[in-house]
Amino acid sequence: MTKKTIITLPGDGIGPEVTKVAVDVLKTACRAFDVQIETIERNFGGIGYEIDGEPVTEETIELCKKHNFVLLGAVGGPKWDNLTADKRPEAALLKLRKELGVYANLRPINVYPALAGASTLKEEVISGTNILIMRELTGGIYFGEPRFTAEENGDPYSVDTMRYSRSEVRRIARKAFDAARLRDKRVCSVDKANVLESSRMWRSSVVELAEEYPDVELTHMLVDNCAMQLIRNPKQFDVMVTGNLFGDILSDEAAMLTGSIGMLPSASLGDGNGLYEPVHGSAPDIAGEGIANPLAAVASAALLCRYSLDMEQAAKNIESSIETVLKEGYRTADLFSDEPGTTKAGTEQIARRLLEILEKAPTEDLQASEGP
Repeated sequence: MTKKTIITLPGDGIGPEVTKVAVDVLKTACRAFDVQIETIERNFGGIGYEIDGEPVTEETIELCKKHNFVLLGAVGGPKWDNLTADKRPEAALLKLRKELGVYANLRPINVYPALAGASTLKEEVISGTNILIMRELTGGIYFGEPRFTAEENGDPYSVDTMRYSRSEVRRIARKAFDAARLRDKRVCSVDKANVLESSRMWRSSVVELAEEYPDVELTHMLVDNCAMQLIRNPKQFDVMVTGNLFGDILSDEAAMLTGSIGMLPSASLGDGNGLYEPVHGSAPDIAGEGIANPLAAVASAALLCRYSLDMEQAAKNIESSIETVLKEGYRTADLFSDEPGTTKAGTEQIARRLLEILEKAPTEDLQASEGP
């Protein structure tokens, strides 16, 4: 049996609860293909600050670099909001992304048929939506320099810098074009080129690269229009590529097409490393109550199988188990609406059913069918 080591960073709030489910599912899905998953768990985020004095230690960073593959829960909470910037839980996440060099963040937006009525949008608008949002993750305004707070004539002001180079744009755009070739061969590049100099660099760099992909249709959309179009007609999009700030906001908006942000997984890739995490936050208000939705974390484990372990059938089995659970009517509190045929279920009940389904899943391995 082959052994693979995964670093787990459960983090804060509901992070430990959903990560446990994701790990159990990952181990079960991989065991069917004679792959044994070993995990090394480390403190991360607010709990890291409480125990280690730092939101992430250098030892943890080095372990993540050594073993390449990381499964993350969630970080943050009001109790740490007043810490200095370098001690806040979010600083650990930004540092980890930068140190691992995971510049391409993949956020698939799939509307499961069983949840088409769970969104606040009309079912006919969102049914069949299947978008891959490709967000640049290690550049832009979250990392640009200079960044500071100062004072002028007694009036405090702050500066953040949005910076993108041609090479940064081209490498994320290439991921988007490659992914589009395996899908519907359409890329929409999202920017604010009518106002921002960095967006004009973004657009021109994407246009240059598009010449290498004559089989892929390239369109451009301003970010404010894109935010509107995601609600008006989400099925018009196939692959969307955009910068760090815009991708952060748009992917959270798109999560609501699926019925809940608790359904949205993500994969962050680059330089052979992979960081996998649900998009939802730490939800400290429901932590420990056993009602957290683990499906985004479980779907992130499926992406880990697909992109880092090269186990496409294991990934498909996990995704199929999610779809089956939803078809059977199980709903965590964030999805439950008391409609006929649905059952309100806690985290553990969802976990048990996922594992039961996976025990009977097919074991004929398939070649990867979709990648970045």
